[in-house]
Parts: sequence; C-alpha cells; structure tokens
Amino acid sequence: MAQSNSATPLVTNIEDIVKDVLATIEQEREREIIARRFGLYDRKETLEQIGELLGITRERVRQLEKATLNKLKAGADQLPHLSDVEATFLEKLESVGRAARIEHLTKHLTDVDDNRTQAHVHLLASLTPKLVVIDENDKFHHGVTIAKHHDAKSVKEEVEKLVKTVKKIGEPKKIEDIHAETDHDEALHTKAYAYLSKHLTSLRGMWGFIKWPEVNPKNIRDKIYVVLRDSGEPMHFSDIATTIQESDLKRSDVTQQAIHNELIKDKRFILIGRGIYALKEWGFKKGTVADAIDDVLSKEGEPLHRDEIVKRVLKQRHVKETTIILNLQSKPQFERVAKATYALTQSNDDQANNA
Repeated sequence: MAQSNSATPLVTNIEDIVKDVLATIEQEREREIIARRFGLYDRKETLEQIGELLGITRERVRQLEKATLNKLKAGADQLPHLSDVEATFLEKLESVGRAARIEHLTKHLTDVDDNRTQAHVHLLASLTPKLVVIDENDKFHHGVTIAKHHDAKSVKEEVEKLVKTVKKIGEPKKIEDIHAETDHDEALHTKAYAYLSKHLTSLRGMWGFIKWPEVNPKNIRDKIYVVLRDSGEPMHFSDIATTIQESDLKRSDVTQQAIHNELIKDKRFILIGRGIYALKEWGFKKGTVADAIDDVLSKEGEPLHRDEIVKRVLKQRHVKETTIILNLQSKPQFERVAKATYALTQSNDDQANNA
C-alpha cells in the first residue's frame, strides 16, 4: 500500500495502516495479543481471557504485550505509514487544544466513532513517539496529548486543577468564563482539559459538574429549566413542550400536559400569565396580579399613579393592562387617594410594615 499523505483523511485507510503495523510483528501469538488487548477485532479482552484462549498465564500475556509494544515503539520510525499518521494526529490535536479524548480524536479524523475505529486510533497513538496516551479511570476519559507539551501526569494535574476551578465558580459557565479563572494560554486548552474530565460536562455551551442538572438534565423539570434558561425570557408551557420535543434533550415523547404538571410542582418556575412561566431566579415572585400590585406599592412606600403601577406590574406579570386596573379598582387592599393614584389601604399598609 502506498504511503499515506498527511493531508489525506484517514477515514479510508486507518484499518489498513493498523494491519500493516501488525504485520511487522513476527510471532502470530504476539499479534493476537495486541489485537485483542486493544480491541481491534471486537471488544477489548482481559489478560485472563486472552491467556485462557492461548493456553498461557495471565502474567505471561502481560509480559508479551509489554515486550511487543516496547519493540514496536523502539522501531517506530520504521513502521509503515506511522510518520504520516503521527503528523496527522499532531495537526488535529494542536487544532483542538493539544489534547483530546480518543473517541473525539477518532471522530475528527475518520468521521466515525465506533469502538473498533477508536481501538485503531488508540494503538497508533500508543506507538507514535510524539504522542502520550492517557489511560481511562474513574476521573479521566481515555485520551491523548502531545508529548512536547505534556506527559500523562501533567495533563491529569491540569484537569484536576480545572475541576477545582469549576467547583469554586459554583455554577455553569461558558468555557471562556472558566478560562478567565485559569492560567491556560488559550480557552481552547481549557476546553480540551474539560473534555478529559469525567466530572465535567457541557450542554449548549455551558460547562459544569456532571451532577448539575443545568448541564446534565435527567428529568423533565431539569429540561424545562434548561429550555427557559436558554430562552432568556418567559415561555408558554406549550412552547416549552415543543422546544423539548424538537431539541437534543432526548425527550421527544413529552406532552404539553406533562410539562404543565411539572411547571406547577417545581418552585424554580413562576406562573406570570395565562400558561406563561418564568424562572424564579430572574426575580419573579409567586402570586396573583393583586399580589404583584401589593408588592409594587409596598416597595414604593407611597402612592403611585395608575400608569406607573401598570408599568411595574407588567414587568412581573404577562397580563392585560385592564386586568391590572380592574384589580386596583376592585380589591379592598388598594384605595384611590387622588385622581388615577393608588395606595395600600391603611390596614394593609400596617400589615406590610409589621411583616
């Protein structure tokens, strides 16, 4: 097979490249061990599984795997196509922040991200001297970085520092805002480290802890919150349902009635009009139109013109102006003290002062 060009996508030849690399391993047993340990055929297999298949001990499988990989790395400059592969990997990693998950790098390079293709990328990355593979564990995703910038230990340290930074911030933020709290050269580097952490995730550009519903919504209420937060303005429950159905929030079967029921139950959401809801964190308070008028007059501490009351209440409630005026004229807690000017009745005012 002809040498691949570094500008050519690996989508059509990465499997052939791996086959050519494996062909340089003289012993069939060692080839079998590498292929099965990396999952080149199907899934990754354990030392025990391979040992049982080949009729050798677990420890012997480990020794042969290590010896074979060391030999391949030592002769990396002679492995077919590896220099071109290395150049392609390096170029892509530099463009995404010098580090990436194996699955993401695979997707960037081949436009597919199935486990078998990821295994091929993993093996090639493990053999190239200018790259460092980051092993997966409870804290870190399986990744790869550029050796001249990091070793595996320093990458993990950067990721853990970033996790502490996000914890200190305490709420979901855009990666640029999180980057501003770090000493990284570019926001792209901050993003790369964030992707490697199993504690962090993102949703629609907002990053935070995977346990935070704002970036990892798991139930209908959390998804309602995300939709309202992203809209930045109150929405009717039917529009919320439609947005969820058409989104990537994986709840296409949700009904308008289910959305309405959850909106009523959750204190994060405030009814501000007929079927219209807002987030409590935006400054809205639960209550009727009369309650909103009461709140306006209580805060002012003196009578207000009808038009000013209407203006202020409309910031809290999506209702008709006539609804506000009817409440002013008909509710006993309000009294007209001058032409088109209203105040709280004395008894109501005393209650507000004593509260």
